Amino acid sequence: MSLWKHRKPGAEAPFWGLGPFKIRLPFLHYRFEWPDYFQGLLMCAVDLAAISLMAELLGMPFEAALAIVLINGLFYLLHHLLGDPVVPGWITPAIPLLMMYVSTFPEGESRVHALIAFQMMLGAFAMVLGASGIARRVVHYIPSAIKAGIIMGAGLAAVAVVFEEGGRFESFPMTISIAVGIAFYLIFSRHFAAIQNKHWLLALIGKLGIFPIIALAIVVAPLFGEAPWPDIEWGLTSPDFVTMFTEYTLFGVGLPPLMMFVTAIPTVLAAYIVLFGDVLQSKAILDEADEARQDEKIDYSPDRAHIIFGARNFGMSIIGPDVAMCGPLWAAMHVVIVERFKKGRKAMDSIFGGAGSFRWGTNTGLLLLPVVSLVQPILGIALALTLLIQGYVSVRIGIQEAKSERDLGIAGVIAAILVVKGATWAFAAGILLCFLIYGWRLRTPSKETR
Repeated sequence: MSLWKHRKPGAEAPFWGLGPFKIRLPFLHYRFEWPDYFQGLLMCAVDLAAISLMAELLGMPFEAALAIVLINGLFYLLHHLLGDPVVPGWITPAIPLLMMYVSTFPEGESRVHALIAFQMMLGAFAMVLGASGIARRVVHYIPSAIKAGIIMGAGLAAVAVVFEEGGRFESFPMTISIAVGIAFYLIFSRHFAAIQNKHWLLALIGKLGIFPIIALAIVVAPLFGEAPWPDIEWGLTSPDFVTMFTEYTLFGVGLPPLMMFVTAIPTVLAAYIVLFGDVLQSKAILDEADEARQDEKIDYSPDRAHIIFGARNFGMSIIGPDVAMCGPLWAAMHVVIVERFKKGRKAMDSIFGGAGSFRWGTNTGLLLLPVVSLVQPILGIALALTLLIQGYVSVRIGIQEAKSERDLGIAGVIAAILVVKGATWAFAAGILLCFLIYGWRLRTPSKETR
């Protein structure tokens, strides 16, 4: 019996309650959304981009890094299955911060220990905040100016990574320009929203979200000489779990020394500040969706989200430490899913259907060698595309979080410092500016609008 078919207007998607979690299974509790599943098949290219990060930092072989990406992919499913209505992803803006920290240790076992200690502490910290109920209160009590600044800063940092010297834009200038231009038109343009239902082909393109863009990039990049044509291989991928477990997990290298947990504390706190911005952004985007679709009540709990992504980080620190980390939100794809969700129940029955079907698709893609070999030449382009979409959305949401012109001014300074000096300096500057401008309240007065 498909319980989702009997959802009453204004009610939540059906679920089985389990403490703070709400279990939802495909086909039973939510309609499987095939357009989002097919998006996931090609967007696994972004997940695969983590392989180059792990090879660069740890010297990890491709097959061993692929094993970590596959395990992380399975953990992505926990969010929608346990009631968190988001598309989860990396903690993207914190990756450079983590790589700088881990690089201070000698190559080999010491770097693996540093990564394990960092991710284990980050996971435990997030789980404690979520299980204690503090996370919800933290989200509520953070001043709006700081919320706005963190979200805007994360967006600007994502854009800066693409366009910095030696960044991905220098490697794929024409392909990224074309792909991003078309993607922004299809996802955010009022003109396309107005005409897409006038022809079945345009409607189909609208339903497929970012899928046509990745398919286009596979062709455009070789035409401009920015990537080779794909060399399609058949069969299933061959992740090397043995090498991964024996050389890159605590089962092979043992527990890190206690001192490594101590030295990781500042980096953990700085990464959490960035991660916290993703939690704020998740809530803001879902609030927009909830307002646009009155037929489905969306229950987003920061506490539940903290428990889930905290458990993911803690689990990965044990069975497959990941440089990209386990974040609460893949902002670019979450926005693509939400924008389609806003078009009505016929387009997407439930937000859980869109988010869940997409992540089932990425997991399928990671297993299929034809898909992996097809997208392998454009991994950098797919990563750049998702970063630029995330940047656009983060800045827009960040501005909306500001409650006054003073908030907006503070937020702009915080965002700039976040890009230039990092999260710790940005957060400290935000607290100081709020104190100097608003006094001990640290908040916009309730009656102030300017």
